[in-house]
Amino acid sequence: MSALPAAMAALSMLGRLRRFGGAGEGLHGRTKAFDTGSGAVKKLPGQLLASGVSMDHLDVLESRTIYILREAFNKIDKLAMLWSLGKDSNVMLWCAKKAFFGHVPFPLVNIDTGMKFPEMYEFRDRYIKEWNLDCLIAQCPPVEEMDPTLPPAARSAARKTAALKRVLREQGYTGVIAGIRRDEEGTRAKERVFSPRSEQNTWNFRDQPPEFWDQFNTDFPPGTHLRVHPILHWTEIDIWRYTKREAIPLVPLYFSRNGKRYRSLGDKNITFPVDSQASTLDEIISELMETKIAERTGRAMDHEAEDSFERLRADGYM
Repeated sequence: MSALPAAMAALSMLGRLRRFGGAGEGLHGRTKAFDTGSGAVKKLPGQLLASGVSMDHLDVLESRTIYILREAFNKIDKLAMLWSLGKDSNVMLWCAKKAFFGHVPFPLVNIDTGMKFPEMYEFRDRYIKEWNLDCLIAQCPPVEEMDPTLPPAARSAARKTAALKRVLREQGYTGVIAGIRRDEEGTRAKERVFSPRSEQNTWNFRDQPPEFWDQFNTDFPPGTHLRVHPILHWTEIDIWRYTKREAIPLVPLYFSRNGKRYRSLGDKNITFPVDSQASTLDEIISELMETKIAERTGRAMDHEAEDSFERLRADGYM
């Protein structure tokens, strides 16, 4: 299967936008058919394409993500998107709304451990209604049913894998979209955009298909489950710059309160804040340009046995 370069994908999207709602302002034209509710966006200087459309770094990232989402929707029979409520997941969902002109044509799946922060539940319930989302909320099994050889935090996180496997079995999804990034964690750096799983949803990180020059393979043997990672190529600071540009809503825990904020959101019993005075988007972006602290520093399982996260992902973790 051949993939379009980012610039061609952007031009293709522009053509669709013009057909659906008239001319727009580059990739950020707010035609009625394409309105995601973020209002006008100031254009940044960037690359000028032959068509006269200016593309900056965020435009290219967005264009590639939209292309991947459309390709997944076109190629995978029964598709769902995981929605964790975090910053990456919200950017991915935002791009899905753009890719399909304001409507997300596949269900979302929120894996609920019962241990999220109250602010996360408030955010979920609000935007399911405001964005008119078809969202399946899947409850996790008790931690006592998880592999006792896993370290405590990893064992707690394994509940999400068990819940996801149950959802896939009951709903029959043949593909799931997940908002992971390569720069986030070492094991995730081994991932592919279209990543095959076994019939048991396990991941063989030693046997992954090559993806050179945006050539994505979506033709796999029957019984193969696919994970699709449309923001794999983004970085943490990309996420924040795009969130600012698009005015994407966020769980307020990302912003500093009393000198602490969360850089990564998970269960409240295994996720901890970092020291920070960043209480605005601009301050967060400035902080990330200088910090030497890892993004997942506040995640307890990232400080356990070195192979615990890899074991989780091999078993089907997000």
